[in-house]
Amino acid sequence: MDRREALVIGIGNVLWADEGFGVRAVEALHAGFAFPPGVSLQDGGTLGLLLLDAVASSKRVLVFDAVDVRQPPGTLIVLRDGEVPAWGSAKLSPHQTGFNDVLAHAALRGRAPQRITVIGVQPQVLDDFGGSLSPAVRERLEEAVSRGADELAAWGLRGRRRAAGEAAEALAAPSLALTAYEDGRPSAEVACRIGDPRVLTMRARRAAD
Repeated sequence: MDRREALVIGIGNVLWADEGFGVRAVEALHAGFAFPPGVSLQDGGTLGLLLLDAVASSKRVLVFDAVDVRQPPGTLIVLRDGEVPAWGSAKLSPHQTGFNDVLAHAALRGRAPQRITVIGVQPQVLDDFGGSLSPAVRERLEEAVSRGADELAAWGLRGRRRAAGEAAEALAAPSLALTAYEDGRPSAEVACRIGDPRVLTMRARRAAD
C-alpha cells in the first residue's frame, strides 16, 4: 500500500489552556500554508490509538504538542527521529503514552514512519478549564508554525503561503477555532475554570475539618 508523504498532527485538548497548543499550532499552519497533495494536516486532539492508521499510512510525521522540558514557559523544543523515544521515556507530555503506543503499534506492523519530528512548547497553564493559550505560549505559536513549515520544506514538501483572504477548509468544528472559541467562552468570573465548584467546595470543607 502506498503511503502519504507526510502527516502533520496537532495533539492536545483545547479546553485546558496551554494543553491545546498542538491543536492551535496545526490549525495556524493550515491557515497560513497550502501544502502539496501528499501532505495531510490533522487535528489529533486526544484521539490516542485512533491515530494509528493515519500514522502507519505516512512516511513522515510532524507532531505539535505541549511538552514539559522544565524550562521557562514558552520555551520551544524540536526533537527528531532518534530523539523522540527519549521524549516518551521522559514523559514530557500528558498525551505521550497514547501517542507512543501509536508509534509502537505502527512499528509492529512494519509501518513506522521513516522520519518523525516533534515541535513542542513548555506550557505555563494547564488547569484553566475553558481557558485559552497563556500569553507566553501564544507568543511562540508563530515561531512554532514557521519551524513546522521549515521542517516540511526540509523533507522536500515546501508549502505555499496562502494569499490574503484565501480560505482554508477547517480541520475541526468551526466553533472550536481559536477566535470563535475565545469569543464564545464565558469569563472566569461567570464559569468556574478549575473544576466543578460543588466538588471544590466539598474539598475545601474536608480540608478545613
